[in-house]
Amino acid sequence: MDGFKLGDMEARFAALIWDNEPIPSGELVKLCQHEFRWKKSTTYTMLKRLCERGIFQNNGSVVSAVLSKEDFAALQSESFVEETFSGSLPRFLAAFTRRKKLSAAEVEEIQKLIDQYQEG
Repeated sequence: MDGFKLGDMEARFAALIWDNEPIPSGELVKLCQHEFRWKKSTTYTMLKRLCERGIFQNNGSVVSAVLSKEDFAALQSESFVEETFSGSLPRFLAAFTRRKKLSAAEVEEIQKLIDQYQEG
């Protein structure tokens, strides 16, 4: 199982934690009961799964992120480009822009990233 891919419910659960962390595990159970109609055991099973994947931790009954939402998204993106385009960012951009035209603002933002990379 790829640690950087989340199913729909895993993604919703992760977002709930990121939006409320650090959160006591008992409060997380109540939140999941309200949001998803989950039983306590379901919440703890899902939490254990995401902790084992290194995304969250449950220390002293307080749940917090090991990876921020932004870091996790970056790792997901890297994994996708690696798996789908053999790690080639230019191939990814070519495929992405084949059906979606970039706006002038997007082109400018990408150019700034390239310039920063070349300077750094």
